[in-house]
Amino acid sequence: MSAEELSHYTVVVGIDYSKLGDLALERAFQLVQDKQDAEVHVVNVAHGYGPMVSVELGEGTETFSLDEAAAALKKHVEARIDAWESDHGILELSHLVTHLRVGSPAHEIAQLATDLEAEEVVVGTHGRRGVSRLLLGSVAEGVVRLAPCSVSVVRPKSAPTEPKIEPACAECLKVRKETGGKQLWCAQHLEHHGRRHTYHYSSRQWGGASRHSEIP
Repeated sequence: MSAEELSHYTVVVGIDYSKLGDLALERAFQLVQDKQDAEVHVVNVAHGYGPMVSVELGEGTETFSLDEAAAALKKHVEARIDAWESDHGILELSHLVTHLRVGSPAHEIAQLATDLEAEEVVVGTHGRRGVSRLLLGSVAEGVVRLAPCSVSVVRPKSAPTEPKIEPACAECLKVRKETGGKQLWCAQHLEHHGRRHTYHYSSRQWGGASRHSEIP
């Protein structure tokens, strides 16, 4: 493999026109911002109706011609990269390409990643079941199954999960802060985790501080 091939980095990001789609696009920009030879391929997958296509626009849909839909996607992505660069500085890319495809979203995103030999795919998920999963939730699951490369699944930080994940224990957070991370759990959770969760600190040193093994 040549030095050029080693330095090249291609990311495919699947978006709709929702805030979550924009979050996925921002994640793609983060992945390539320090790469010397990177390209981002942004894909929106529409539903076809003869010469017209139906495009997801946030919570609703709108019908466009193929040319209109492709132009709208290009305009949206250019606006998002302008917003990114105003906050983070110029994003050096070899190529930024927008793709409008028609078909099954998961299949089309994974196929594009395969065709381009992408290093990574980025998609969003709402992290909940129901109608909303038709936007990007089920798409993310499909891309994970079909893509030939790593897939980053982006979700809003406050998105609910199934089954429900309990929030971090306030007492555990306090113990970690007070001990500088040398203890992970409060007394209650130390006893709880001790029956089914064994962990060890490495004896390696970071920043000159020795960390000793600890078994709950």
